[in-house]
Amino acid sequence: MELRQEVLEEMALLRERTPDVSGSVACTVDGLPIACDLPENVGDQAAALSAALLAMSRRMLAMTGQGALEETLISGAAGFVAFYAAGPTIVLTVLAGPGANVGLLRLEGRKTAAGVAAVAARKQ
Repeated sequence: MELRQEVLEEMALLRERTPDVSGSVACTVDGLPIACDLPENVGDQAAALSAALLAMSRRMLAMTGQGALEETLISGAAGFVAFYAAGPTIVLTVLAGPGANVGLLRLEGRKTAAGVAAVAARKQ
């Protein structure tokens, strides 16, 4: 099975485990989309921005000595966007609604990122 399909399966499991999740996108650290369950016009832009935010988050943590990146969480009036490093080469971005259980989002987002990283490692 190809990388895209296996990553989409991980995303589907995330949606099953976390009903507040409204979509996700996985991309390379360079911003190239791998798999997306967002509208196409949003997915490509989200991939590029995800890669940029991951790079800035990693740099901030390195500069301040706060350790390895676990996640970046953005809270907005209409919901949340969470970014996870899924291994060294992939970024997982997850969108959730305004009433989302943030603890569950963080737990399941990290679990999904680990699953995506494992898929990518097998494919190399």
